[in-house]
Amino acid sequence: MVATWHFLGGGGIISVMTIFLMMLVIIIGSALSLAGGIALLRFKKRRQAALLLTMPFGAGALLAAAFFDLLPESLDLAEPRSMLLYCLGGFMFFFILERCATWFHHHHEHEHNSQNAQQRRLIMLGDMTHNAIDGIAIGAAFLVSIPTGIITTLAVSAHEIPKELGTFALLLTKGWKDKTVILANLATALATILAALLVYTLAKDLHEFVAPLLAMTSGFFIYVAASDIIPDIHEQPQKIGTIQALMLVGGVVIVGWVITLLGV
Repeated sequence: MVATWHFLGGGGIISVMTIFLMMLVIIIGSALSLAGGIALLRFKKRRQAALLLTMPFGAGALLAAAFFDLLPESLDLAEPRSMLLYCLGGFMFFFILERCATWFHHHHEHEHNSQNAQQRRLIMLGDMTHNAIDGIAIGAAFLVSIPTGIITTLAVSAHEIPKELGTFALLLTKGWKDKTVILANLATALATILAALLVYTLAKDLHEFVAPLLAMTSGFFIYVAASDIIPDIHEQPQKIGTIQALMLVGGVVIVGWVITLLGV
């Protein structure tokens, strides 16, 4: 008997196969991030070198996803001027969010006078919020097409791997044991899956929201690369900064090439 891959939901048809593929690529991306964190536990001396190389590559991947895929897709689906404003709105929204919540991009957390327990809670909350936003971006991308969803998930994962390396390192310095940090990573990763499922299933028939979501996501990706990572490259010594710049360009070229190859 042939399996039925579609069912009615919210007045329309929802693809079970697409949901399966979406969850699969999210799980693969989360597994790669977790593997990077576990490697960090084993090779602590190489932690800083790993972060210096992977973070700019992740930034390049986000920029490529934004400019080669998400933003052009939103411009094709809706009025270009409005979509550019949504992109700017996404950029400004996350700028304001970061200013109002110091825990949002917690890989920039510094030592302060708070208790370690409180810091761990803030780190976990920030990680969960960040992962939920990633899930929204992934769910919106899968609403367009499976290739667009996969590319977006890969770009997110490329950024998540160095981010999770930073999270692992930070939680270890706040007193958690290795196993506790791994379990915390698995718990926060669920936010990505849940947010992606909610966006995909609830917005499947609300096509007018797809283009704005893509445009705002591109604004978020541009903000993360431009505010969190590129300034760090300029602060590095010339040799390290040059290597990081090459990694960023490599991220743009490789992910951009994959997007072009897939024709998304």
